[in-house]
Amino acid sequence: MKKIAVFASGNGSNFQVIAEEFSVEFVFSDHRDAYVLERADKLGVLSYAFELKEFENKADYEVALVELLEEHQIDLVCLAGYMKIVGPILLAAYEGRIINIHPAYLPEFPGAHGIEDAWNARVGQSGVTIHWVDSGVDTGKVIKQVRVPRLADDTIDSFEARIHEAEYKLYPEVIRELLDK
Repeated sequence: MKKIAVFASGNGSNFQVIAEEFSVEFVFSDHRDAYVLERADKLGVLSYAFELKEFENKADYEVALVELLEEHQIDLVCLAGYMKIVGPILLAAYEGRIINIHPAYLPEFPGAHGIEDAWNARVGQSGVTIHWVDSGVDTGKVIKQVRVPRLADDTIDSFEARIHEAEYKLYPEVIRELLDK
């Protein structure tokens, strides 16, 4: 059976959706106080956390991540609100085995504020993208996307909530397809 690790930096709502549907080997957070670690504990999922500032440089940080992934023989890394750019060491070791979820219809609105950027641009629709991770920021090959319309009576909060609902459906669907390959 293929082993999944989830990387998250904050709340961990996408991690929770994944962990409720699949066997997750572990969750990793780059913030020791991230709520995702509490979610993992409640779900009985092994968790690890260490921060970039605890290392001499990003290379050492990524070496530690690769060692963790290799120790657990991870087949697929699912980024779920992991707010670090994947660097060359992690990418070299796991390219073609790291996917990311982005709360916009790429290539529209890449970066850390996809929902807010789409809202502020007053677009009629945005969406959700699952893509392979490459050396760019949200530039990897798209695996699957879904559009989310902006409704006339939307607030940024209701728009964001519908984008998250789309994420919670799309991410497990893509993971299932990748695990069945």
